[in-house]
Amino acid sequence: MVKKKILKILYKKKGMYLKEEEVTSHAGITAEELKTEIESLKSDGYLIDSSPSEGYRLVKSPNLLLPYELQRELNTEYIGRNIHYFPEVDSTNEVAKKLAEEGAVEGTLIIAESQSRGRGRHGKRWLSPEGGVWMTIILRPDIPPVKAPHLTLLTGVAVAQTLKNEFQLDVGIKWPNDILIGDKKVCGILTEAVADQGELNYVVVGIGIDLNVDLELFPPKLREGATSLQFELEKEVYGVELVQIFLKNFEDIYEKFKEDKFPEILSQWRQLSKTIGKNVEVHKRGRVVHGEAVGITKDGFLILELKDGTLRKVLSGECIHRETG
Repeated sequence: MVKKKILKILYKKKGMYLKEEEVTSHAGITAEELKTEIESLKSDGYLIDSSPSEGYRLVKSPNLLLPYELQRELNTEYIGRNIHYFPEVDSTNEVAKKLAEEGAVEGTLIIAESQSRGRGRHGKRWLSPEGGVWMTIILRPDIPPVKAPHLTLLTGVAVAQTLKNEFQLDVGIKWPNDILIGDKKVCGILTEAVADQGELNYVVVGIGIDLNVDLELFPPKLREGATSLQFELEKEVYGVELVQIFLKNFEDIYEKFKEDKFPEILSQWRQLSKTIGKNVEVHKRGRVVHGEAVGITKDGFLILELKDGTLRKVLSGECIHRETG
């Protein structure tokens, strides 16, 4: 791809001017074709200076999740090595399922700048405006379908550890699929498994992170419980680097999972949990269970201690934290 060749040489000497002849020779194109490609890169958001006498100089890269940018310094073996990028898409999970049905390899990443019909758990709408990270990873683990929910927990660990380590924020996990900064949601996870006759065909893991999202775009009710990295850090966050770090962390934890080290991952989840020790309500199919979250089982069930002292295990549902006491 010509754009990649041009970017490669511009990055090699970023901030310095390169003679037109040097760039055209490297890319194997004419001067006129180079001008066309440079204009195309500018429309993608690259800030490139040009001078008739000095040539071209890359000044700044766009804060967009472009495939070339993501793969340029990506340090994974297979996660994110095959990328499908969209400026806007209805739902990255829906695109991922279509690609998985067509045979997309494990680790394929679908990523978009925005989603028009993003979904959370139980079909709830997930607002996905520009400024966020909206992505889905296709996985093909050799596990029984009953273990597919484990992938939600390990993804939560990967996201929480990434944000905690990179930004030193008060990051934790709300069971089963939300990442919080303090008590406000910054990320949601939606895992969908497709099985046939008891055999798991594939799993798509959707991750939505409110990176540089303008919280004013959210309805007042949602705004109360939401935050973004930009809001917490009081500065714009570069999405490409964050996604690269997350994909590497995810791959490392997923490899542990495939090596039957889920108990180790679960231990990390417990350490990151913001739910254990809280009084909670779990809503599922019109029923509500109240209790104190006292732990999580080796299979990922939340353990609630009810008012009468009995214990109940809950596999799924919408969990609401209540004030302890």
